[in-house]
Amino acid sequence: MINLVVVLIAVVVALGIAWIAKRRAPAPPTQGGFHVPTQIDRADFPTATTPWLIAVFTSATCDACKDITSKAMVMQSSHVAVVNVEYQTDTPIHERYAIDAVPTLVVADQDGVVHAGFIGPIKAQDLWAAVAECREPGSTPEPHLGREQLES
Repeated sequence: MINLVVVLIAVVVALGIAWIAKRRAPAPPTQGGFHVPTQIDRADFPTATTPWLIAVFTSATCDACKDITSKAMVMQSSHVAVVNVEYQTDTPIHERYAIDAVPTLVVADQDGVVHAGFIGPIKAQDLWAAVAECREPGSTPEPHLGREQLES
């Protein structure tokens, strides 16, 4: 008799747990990803006169940001300006362009049209190829580099 009572209690407890588990709210839907701006105002950056601008949106607390900034700085020339837009010192610019992830890098022409963009760490050769493709379309074997983030 005691065994029957123990079994009944165990069944009732198991049914209670199953009922509570079913009542839990479903997981929230997957949120949209981060985005890269598709247009910038070149006047927001100190080097508005060069034909091309690489703007690297970073944070002082981000190790990947330091790496991508150093890779971008190699591209600096009389035709390509590179600007590090650090969140702690340039918060209004981050907010203006709704930068919600760092590092975010954009390659924009003189009119501010973004031709390539990356979120997160990237290989130096991918960055260099993307900038070369922006400056001279058809010059690289991978013309899609940096454009995937702009289309999403």
